[in-house]
Amino acid sequence: MKKDSLNILPNDFYLRSNVLEVAKDLLGKVLCTTIDGQLCKGIIVEVEAYSGKNDKACHANNGKRTPRTEVMYQEGGRAYVYLCYGIHHLFNVVTNQGGSADAVLIRALEPLAGLDIMASRLNSNNKKLTNGPGILAKSMGITTQLTGITFDEKLLWIEHGNNVSQSQIIATTRIGVDYAEEDALLPWRFYVKDNSWVSKF
Repeated sequence: MKKDSLNILPNDFYLRSNVLEVAKDLLGKVLCTTIDGQLCKGIIVEVEAYSGKNDKACHANNGKRTPRTEVMYQEGGRAYVYLCYGIHHLFNVVTNQGGSADAVLIRALEPLAGLDIMASRLNSNNKKLTNGPGILAKSMGITTQLTGITFDEKLLWIEHGNNVSQSQIIATTRIGVDYAEEDALLPWRFYVKDNSWVSKF
């Protein structure tokens, strides 16, 4: 299915230097995939920000470069997908200029289109198709094979949606980063207030 190229976020959106700003602005935007020619869409309702500089929760903290994190050092506006526990594919949006290694983890979506496709990919009776980073990636067909893909390509992109007001954004600590010591307490997880698709309140 042909995508609406006029509605795709411009690359400048991702190149801003403040990863927290980009993370909050991603709320309300629409994540889209056409894996195997099947269109799926969901409104982004929960995210987490990670900074390549002085953030112990970030895979690329303070210049740590590995084959896995190398994509984070590229220019923003591309996908970083990694395996968690060797099972779950987690989708991140790389942000900032090249060399910065900032990224935003997409934690939850509110489904818009392709719900039957999502359900078939999950192969379960779970009605919450996209209320967590692992399950949303599976539902949307996102795997590590998409790492490095830019959002102007045909398989994966993000569209303008509804702007979420600051009063509707809840800021809290990130999930599963206890190893990050004091950085685990940073309020860098953002979600849309009262949205039923958020992974954890």
